[in-house]
Amino acid sequence: MVNPTGFLDIERRERSYRPVAERVRGWDEFVEPLPPETVSRQAERCMDCGIPFCHSACPLNNLIPAWNEMVSEADWRAANEQLHATNNFPEFTGRVCPAPCEAACTLNLDDQPVTIKTIECEIVDRAFREGWVEPRLAARGTGRRVAIVGSGPAGLACAQQLARKGHNPTVFEKADRVGGLLRYGIPDFKLDKKLIDRRVKQMEREGVLFRTNVGVGTDLPLERLLDDYEMVVIAVGAEQPRDLAIPGRDLPGVHFAMDYLTQQNRRVAGLADDDAGQGEIHARGKHVVVIGGGDTGSDCVGTANRQGAASVTQLEIMPQPPEREDKALTWPNWPLRLRTSSSQEEGCNRDFAVMTASFEGQGKVERLRCTRLDWKAGRPEPVAGSEFDIPADLVLLAMGFTGTTFPKQAASLEFAEGAQPAGSIVYSTNHPRVFACGDARRGQSLVVWAIREGRDCAAAVHQALLDV
Repeated sequence: MVNPTGFLDIERRERSYRPVAERVRGWDEFVEPLPPETVSRQAERCMDCGIPFCHSACPLNNLIPAWNEMVSEADWRAANEQLHATNNFPEFTGRVCPAPCEAACTLNLDDQPVTIKTIECEIVDRAFREGWVEPRLAARGTGRRVAIVGSGPAGLACAQQLARKGHNPTVFEKADRVGGLLRYGIPDFKLDKKLIDRRVKQMEREGVLFRTNVGVGTDLPLERLLDDYEMVVIAVGAEQPRDLAIPGRDLPGVHFAMDYLTQQNRRVAGLADDDAGQGEIHARGKHVVVIGGGDTGSDCVGTANRQGAASVTQLEIMPQPPEREDKALTWPNWPLRLRTSSSQEEGCNRDFAVMTASFEGQGKVERLRCTRLDWKAGRPEPVAGSEFDIPADLVLLAMGFTGTTFPKQAASLEFAEGAQPAGSIVYSTNHPRVFACGDARRGQSLVVWAIREGRDCAAAVHQALLDV
């Protein structure tokens, strides 16, 4: 510890945002980084706890106290090496991870955790500016070929780890560009797509091959991959959206959130809309209702505001969480408490404990018929006489995902979806040469979990190749 009393002497300082009126006029990232010397001071607040709860709360087990100490000593290059030892893509997690590490920080007992996410992001951004992030080539190649289906964070992490072991991984992506939901699901104002392109270039120099516009299981049978490659990894993500089967669901103007977000990301990239028969989905001048209170719903809110929506309402079926959690009951676990995202701060009417009963309109959606719920008994009960209408020209369903869309039946694959992992240690499936990782294996989860899964799956594939 450079400063044993840093947590007492130095006030927590977080990155700021550009003003709302300015940032909603464009699609650029709007987080204002702190000066490096300020970040170093923030790292001094780390107490180097004997039991680093931040370390165990991070799915990647990032060595947080270690690189905090290096940053506090302004040894940024060493901090970058330590950070990349456990995390392939800290520039992604430093932007879109909810930071369970900060929730577990001992200083969070006083609501003043170390700004771990800010420090992480500055380490990797500085490393790229200084040219410290270079391809890591294997000492020798093995000639073993591995196919990875899906180019989201799990597939990318798996491919990079295998390449660094000397194997020859090929990543197959059904879309026209690499990145999965990093590319077409997360808005540009949260994650600049140039960051993905930068990593892809590094991975290509390390020996990873990328094939886009290839739908494995549809365009290319899985059996063909098994003929051409020694191992196959399924890392397609959990893309099957949860639907809302209520009257009026088929009215024009009711869409899945990901169809909406993908169209806008393609517009920002200067690409033609790939609307899959949906037509243009745009919020300009419309009353927008987002059903679902999670991150995807929040991304829809920020996108609708930037498109010039007349109003944005976000509905959540669960009751409103408390403003502050009970630390004695929850710490160091992730707490349930009311959070307001940067997108919600930009303009959004939020309502909780609301159930949508039907979509109504003549020829297109015009309103939602809703009912309030009572959760006091631990389960939702409609409140008699609480029905109300919400005007809506555009409804976006952002209620999470139920599993993968990968056509497993073609090869009789069996790997669990949802909360039940398939081969919790070896990432295997019922096929001896097919592995699964990421959301396809564990169900909808975080980017940081996807990277962890990809790394661990790569280790399992590497061991299987050694055993053959």
